[in-house]
Amino acid sequence: MNKEPIEITFKVIDALNELGIRYLIGGSLASSIFGEPRATRDTDLLADIRLDHAKALCEALESEFHISIEAIENALRHRSRFNVIHFQSVFKVDIFVPKNRSFDEHEFQRRQLHVVSRDPERHAYVASVEDIIMAKLEWCREGKEVSAEQWRDITGMFKTNEGRLDVSYMQQTADELKVVDLLERLIPIQ
Repeated sequence: MNKEPIEITFKVIDALNELGIRYLIGGSLASSIFGEPRATRDTDLLADIRLDHAKALCEALESEFHISIEAIENALRHRSRFNVIHFQSVFKVDIFVPKNRSFDEHEFQRRQLHVVSRDPERHAYVASVEDIIMAKLEWCREGKEVSAEQWRDITGMFKTNEGRLDVSYMQQTADELKVVDLLERLIPIQ
């Protein structure tokens, strides 16, 4: 992967760390770590942001990123996402607010510290491979199951990690995310 998106992502992660905000990397960057690498147009982070973090986060990033306190407040109100866009490169980091469901808390509990950059070596929290697969199955469902790219990410992670996945956890999570049929397509349930 191009080094610049990782460097930009770490600027956001560093700000989250400074403010004591739990985060994890998800999306295509995470699936590239556990599956088949591919270029991505953005980075997805799940971050446990509270309203009292909004102003400080804006102040920490506003010199290098387009960031809106109104967008953060709206994402918190609707349990959705907001983005920050790096001025110089126009690279986008999407920051998802947890939806206050058990899956989101499980993602934080199961996140793992990984080497995400080697030059210099940098570590970041990444969602577990099972959670990335489940989140991508949910995105497939929400996107009317038309994204071949998402399904390729999912099958790539499944094949790369086959035999090491906690399938029981995935089956339990599938019901909450309303993706039982998609998981059965991926893993024929005996």
